[in-house]
Amino acid sequence: MKLTYDIGDKPKFRQTLVFAFQQMIAIMAATLLVPMLVTTFGLEADPAAALFGAGIGTIVYLLFTRKKSPVFLGSSFTFLGAYAATINQNYGYWGVIIGVAFAGLVYVVIALIVKVVGSGWVNKLMPAVIIGPIVALIGLSLSGTATGWVSTNGGSDYNLLTILVGIVTFLAIVISSVKGSKTVKLIPFIIGIGAGYILALILTVIGNAAGIPYMQILDFTPFVETFSEFSITSIIDYPKFFFLKAFETNGTYPIDGAAIGNIALIYIPIAVVELAQHIADHKNLGNIIERDLITNPGLDKTLLGDGVGSIVGSIFGGCANTTYGESIGCVAITGNASIVTIFTASIGCMVLSFFTPFVAFINSIPKCVMGGACIALYGFIAVSGLQMLKRVDLNNSKNLFVVSSILVTGIGGLTLDFGFNEITGGPILSITSLAVALIVGIITNVIVNNGKLGTGEEDFEEAPVVVVDEPGGEIRQSKK
Repeated sequence: MKLTYDIGDKPKFRQTLVFAFQQMIAIMAATLLVPMLVTTFGLEADPAAALFGAGIGTIVYLLFTRKKSPVFLGSSFTFLGAYAATINQNYGYWGVIIGVAFAGLVYVVIALIVKVVGSGWVNKLMPAVIIGPIVALIGLSLSGTATGWVSTNGGSDYNLLTILVGIVTFLAIVISSVKGSKTVKLIPFIIGIGAGYILALILTVIGNAAGIPYMQILDFTPFVETFSEFSITSIIDYPKFFFLKAFETNGTYPIDGAAIGNIALIYIPIAVVELAQHIADHKNLGNIIERDLITNPGLDKTLLGDGVGSIVGSIFGGCANTTYGESIGCVAITGNASIVTIFTASIGCMVLSFFTPFVAFINSIPKCVMGGACIALYGFIAVSGLQMLKRVDLNNSKNLFVVSSILVTGIGGLTLDFGFNEITGGPILSITSLAVALIVGIITNVIVNNGKLGTGEEDFEEAPVVVVDEPGGEIRQSKK
């Protein structure tokens, strides 16, 4: 796609601040939600600390990737089951930090292997016929989250007004992106989320005045908790970093050799499974910015950045980090791939994590507003995957079987669960639907191509176009 700002471009300072703020808003809701969920498991995880951890983790990633991969790292949902198991087995704060360290080290080890053997196997194992539907699957599998937030505002009750707010948010983003000026096209999410927030605020004020709960969409609790007893911490407060909590409770949750071994068994398999997501995200981002990130800066560099960035982020925020589809979608929609923007967003997250009113404001954004924004973000991820299929011959039944097997098993949510964890009530190991879809797709690809890895492009022929030769006007056909 045509980028407004390429990787090395440096927008003006004021523009950079606005663009960075937009990236922050795009990744903020999910990044703050993960620590909130961890807190429900029994350990206090501060959302502000997770925001700081995401910022510093992203900076680590940018440095390892030599400032060539414009994506933000945020709190990963994939490890929620691991957090729950760690906490329920009474391993405490240190248990979570050690677990994420094991997960990060998996990426480091794989990165070292890739450094030795190269990354050529990635393109052979995951050609367009495989990686295209996998990327599309990432967006489609997230669509339920977006529509769920829109229709229930993150709760359980269906609400037509929250749908209205979500749709207004989405349409404001669309109009800004398609019909706005050059500057407006670069900040559609600020405009869209702002429009949705204002509408939610108006409905909530009316609902409060009339005593109609159905209209009370915006929750003022974050502001009440921040300013009800005003003090200096109502303006500036340090995040409750996870490592500080670990030191405060040192000895409360004893960790011995057996515990470390058990923690490793909880986290390492998840990290191995997440490799598919890592590759798919970077294939997708590379397709958007028209660069092969698997080759340059290299899969070893992206893995190191992701793994070490995740470890550093968890020390501060308690949550493992991962490349965010919301960030990639933001790059795709705005055409802004400037590394300076991502770096500024990282610094912004770290600085604003100390600014209490900002954290309160972000926590107050209704889920239906973020859901409306995610309709655009997740949709662009899905479409980016479909674009990868443009050179795949879908008239060939071999390719149809490969693509369809990935989409159906992935969207259908087919997982492979092993064992039963009596503490969590779930499996000991669960291979995600994305990883299962990838495995099924690769196996299908090998079978239909008689033991070889087909690219899906062998029989592709571009449609002929009619060309009129001048000046004689002779009509002929040619390939594009």
